[in-house]
Amino acid sequence: MKILITGATGLIGSYIAKRFIGFGEIYALRRKTAKEPLLDDSNIIWKEGNINDYQSLESAFEGMDVIIHVAGLVSYEKKDSKELMKVNLEGTINVVNVMLQLNIKKLIHVSSVAALGRTPDINLIDENHKWATSDLNTPYAISKYLGELEVWRAAQEGLDVIVVYPSVALGKISDQRSSTAIYNYVLEEKPYYPSGMINYIDVRDIAEIIAQLFEKQVWGSRYILNADTIPYKEFFEEIALAFDKKAPYKPISPSTLRLFLAFSWVAYSFGLSKIPLNPITAQLAQLPHKMSNKKIKNELNFEFRPLSETLNWAKVNEKT
Repeated sequence: MKILITGATGLIGSYIAKRFIGFGEIYALRRKTAKEPLLDDSNIIWKEGNINDYQSLESAFEGMDVIIHVAGLVSYEKKDSKELMKVNLEGTINVVNVMLQLNIKKLIHVSSVAALGRTPDINLIDENHKWATSDLNTPYAISKYLGELEVWRAAQEGLDVIVVYPSVALGKISDQRSSTAIYNYVLEEKPYYPSGMINYIDVRDIAEIIAQLFEKQVWGSRYILNADTIPYKEFFEEIALAFDKKAPYKPISPSTLRLFLAFSWVAYSFGLSKIPLNPITAQLAQLPHKMSNKKIKNELNFEFRPLSETLNWAKVNEKT
């Protein structure tokens, strides 16, 4: 069996690629301008390509049996709206259309809990949650939602599809990828914490769940991947304890939110902070949205790694 993974130079894609070694020949798509890959494994066969280059996908996908589509752009900046649509929507359209053209039947689409949407009146979100227009939906969320619609369109045209929605993926500091930013907030000993909740999952659990779903052949299904939902205050305290840092101790209240954002943006602009924030993401961090993991627990009887274990592992520099 030949399995190709898009986005394998990123955090989630790299761990999926490592976990799938043993299922068959593992191929990974890599752009010319991609970051240095996290993968350093002779079992991975790299192919040059770009999800926004249709011809390169035709060449890379030729002869494949399964595609795991992870590649995407993550940004919460309005200025990136056009690029988000190009990568997360148009890129996904290219992926599924090339698969249909080449008669590749199996697709695992790694989306995001953002694609499920947010509304202020619903706090518990599961796989039955329906997208609704809301000011809480970021340009990133919209692009992921529209990209997923194309996946289900392709399913109607013959693809076997599994869609998963990971929450905040926690990797290692040495991975130097997306989750590093949230560690840095505590490592920089920032004083403020949002009053809302964070949904998180160990990146190794993401890869393991996807492998188990693939083994079970649960085509036509969708799953939220979320270990737990806890207050940001507790989350930051756990990180601070693991890394021997002072935890954020000042809650961000509605009255201090605007001032907090102003100072955060100034610090970010001058390179004094690695945490870019904007009014939408700051507002989301104030909300108590919880992503249900009931379905994945019931179907796989899956036990998620505790946060303390993830954080102790995150400190280790070795690539394990």
